[in-house]
Amino acid sequence: MAKHLLDGGDDVSGMKLLMSLGGLIGFGLGALAGWLQGCAWPEVFWRACVAAVLAGIVLRWWGRVWIKSLEAAVQERAGQPNSSSTALSSTEPSAPGHAKA
Repeated sequence: MAKHLLDGGDDVSGMKLLMSLGGLIGFGLGALAGWLQGCAWPEVFWRACVAAVLAGIVLRWWGRVWIKSLEAAVQERAGQPNSSSTALSSTEPSAPGHAKA
């Protein structure tokens, strides 16, 4: 999955896949939770739908964070510092009595 997302493939299709997977997992967990609580089927379906939307959004967010981390790791491994790490290092205060070179 990570290789597919990093190979320069369509980023939108990867996000759709992650959001769909999150929705499927959320629907299953929401339906299971409603069923275990002994709710009526309409309420089980309603809870499953809400859980599907929330899980899809969360997995899409997590996927974006994961892809950014993977891209940063690939850049770091290739010896190219990413822009956020160079910006951080230039704004770090120097220790007292030590001048920045």
